[in-house]
Amino acid sequence: MKFDFNYYNPTKIYFGKTALNNLKDELKNYGETVLLVYGKNSIKKSGLYDKVIEILKESNKKVVELAGIKSNPTYNQMMEGARLVRENNVDLILGVGGGSVIDCSKAISVSAYCDGDAWEKYWINFEEVNNKIVPVGSILTMAGTGSEMNGGSVITHEEKMLKNGRVFSPEVYPKFSILNPEYTYTVPKYQMISGIFDTLSHLMEQYFSGDDNNTTDYILEGVIEALIDNARVALKNPEDYEARSNIMWCTTIGLNTITGVSKAQDWEVHMIEHQLGAYTDCAHGIGLAIISIPYYKYIYKYGLDKFVRFAEKIWKVESKNLTKDEIALAGIEKLSEFIKELGIPTTLREVGATEDMLPKIANSSVILDGGYKKLTPDEILTILKEAY
Repeated sequence: MKFDFNYYNPTKIYFGKTALNNLKDELKNYGETVLLVYGKNSIKKSGLYDKVIEILKESNKKVVELAGIKSNPTYNQMMEGARLVRENNVDLILGVGGGSVIDCSKAISVSAYCDGDAWEKYWINFEEVNNKIVPVGSILTMAGTGSEMNGGSVITHEEKMLKNGRVFSPEVYPKFSILNPEYTYTVPKYQMISGIFDTLSHLMEQYFSGDDNNTTDYILEGVIEALIDNARVALKNPEDYEARSNIMWCTTIGLNTITGVSKAQDWEVHMIEHQLGAYTDCAHGIGLAIISIPYYKYIYKYGLDKFVRFAEKIWKVESKNLTKDEIALAGIEKLSEFIKELGIPTTLREVGATEDMLPKIANSSVILDGGYKKLTPDEILTILKEAY
C-alpha cells in the first residue's frame, strides 16, 4: 500500500427485503419534524411512498415534503429545501429515491444554515462546513451513484451552466441507509443501465491510476467482475433478486471510499460528463459511457501496464502474440462491446449535445491530475469530438 490512509465510514446500512422494518427504530433518534425528499411519481406508483408515510405517522413525526427532485438536482431545488428546513425547524432529512435525491438531501443539510452563499462556499471554493448540519437518512430506490454511503453531492447551477460535485466530510454522510433491492425492480431499463455504468465508471476512475501493487486494485477487479456478471443477468430478468442485490451492493461499496484506499484516482471522465450534463441534462451514467471509450483510447499509453492488466483480468483477453498496446486496446474494445450489450447510446448526438456545445463543455470542465494524463481543454475537446 503506497500511501498512508485513514478510513472511517459512519453510515449504518440496512440491506435486504426487510430493511424498511428498521426505519421506525432509526426515527427514534431524531426530533419530531422530517423533511421527506423524493423525485417525481415513481415512489408513489410503487407504493413505497405510502409505506414510508405510514411509518412516519406511526412514529408521530411531522412531515414536510419536497418533491420533484430532478435526475440532475439543481441549485434552486437545494435552496428550496434549505428554506423548508429553516422554516419548519427540520430535525431529519429523509431522501427516498436514487442518488440524485440523496445528493440533494446532503446539499440541503449543509446549506440550510450556511452563512452566505452555500454554492460559492461549498461547491466553488470547497470550504469546510462550519455551520449546523441537519442529519440525513436515505431509502435507496436506484443503484448507481453510491451516494447512500458517502459524502458526495453533485448539484447543477442552471443559471451558471455548471454541474459541480463536492465530497463532504463524514459528518454529512447519511446516518443510515435502507437498501432493499426489490425497490429497484420498477426502475426503467434506461435508468437501470445508466446506474450500472455509473457504478462501473466509479470503479474504473479509481482503478486507472498508480503503478504499485495495491490490495485495493484486487478489490476493484473483484467488484468489477461481479458487476458485469450480474448486469448480464439483470438485463435478461430485471426482477432477479440475486442479481439486483449484487448490483446494489457493488454500487454501494464502489464509492463508500473502501475501493479508493491508498490510491491516486482519476475522475476526469466524471468531470467532463458533469459539464456535458450541465448542457444537455443527460442521464449521468449514459454520458459517462459515451465519454469513456474515446477518453481511455486517448490516455491508455500513459498507464499501459494497468490497461493491459484490465484487459487480461477483467475481459480475459488472450495476450499471446500481442503487443502491450494491442492487449490494452483489445480490453478497451471489450469495454465498448459491453456498453453496446447494455444498450447504451454511443455518441454525444444521441443525448442532445450539439457541435457548438463541445468547446463550451471542454473549456468549463474541471481538469484533475490524479490519473495517467493531465489533460488540457484542447485535449478534452479532441475527446469530445471523437465521442460526437
